[in-house]
Amino acid sequence: MLIDSHCHVNFNAYRDDADATIQRSLDKEIWLINVGSQLSTSQRSITLAQKYPEGVYAAVGLHPIHLAQDITESAKFDGQEYAFTTRRETFEYDRYKQLAQSSSKVVALGEVGLDYYYFGEVSLTPEEMRKVQQETLDGFLALAKELQLPVIFHCRGAKDNPHQAYDDLYDCLAESGVRGVVHCFGGSLEQAKKFVDLGLYVGFTGIITFKNAEELRAIAVALPLDRILVETDAPFLAPDPYRGKRNEPAYVEYVAKTLAEARGVDFEHIAEATVHNTRQLFSL
Repeated sequence: MLIDSHCHVNFNAYRDDADATIQRSLDKEIWLINVGSQLSTSQRSITLAQKYPEGVYAAVGLHPIHLAQDITESAKFDGQEYAFTTRRETFEYDRYKQLAQSSSKVVALGEVGLDYYYFGEVSLTPEEMRKVQQETLDGFLALAKELQLPVIFHCRGAKDNPHQAYDDLYDCLAESGVRGVVHCFGGSLEQAKKFVDLGLYVGFTGIITFKNAEELRAIAVALPLDRILVETDAPFLAPDPYRGKRNEPAYVEYVAKTLAEARGVDFEHIAEATVHNTRQLFSL
């Protein structure tokens, strides 16, 4: 058994086959948490989770790239380019509280956090972007404390400074006392250790299967195993041997296998440990 701790089968990339994708995962004894990025996708994650008696769960959150302005991003799957526009949304505490309380299948808040990737490409200045993202993050931290839920943290640095956002996220969380995971980790080993010292988990995606990801694999080896989660971030970041194709939760096994090889342990050991960690964090 495995658990994909972070995926997005609630996104439009699965508009025509979301249930089939989920079933492929469940058939392989792989559970999953669909993570919201705004109100609409958060509601979709709940709708999907409620179809299944077990194994499919939801998180509700507001991704930081939705906070500045409409931004068009693109991704390429199976040789076809998919463009999608992230609609601007303002965090509303009561609406997200109501949504999080609407179903027992909601096991976390998120994803929420800091994203500096579009510095210089939007109407807000970097200082204004940091401010609105940190204010939104503070709102979710308060909501997490009220509802006693863990938080899934997104963090992505600026193109010319990929690590600063992780330092800023740490500063935001240092005194919060909130449980959670820094998903799709891309910072330094020193930064990862600081998050672990806060009691947080660190999530690794299919990126660790890439040939040029030696540094990230080394971080995954150096961290204590009881603080590691595996995830896909599907439909993005498909692992080898599916790189360039649409990712899906069933492929989380390749992340776990690579982690096992890098740490020099059996796959079953990694599977058991990461399932235990995910159950502990999200109370599954």
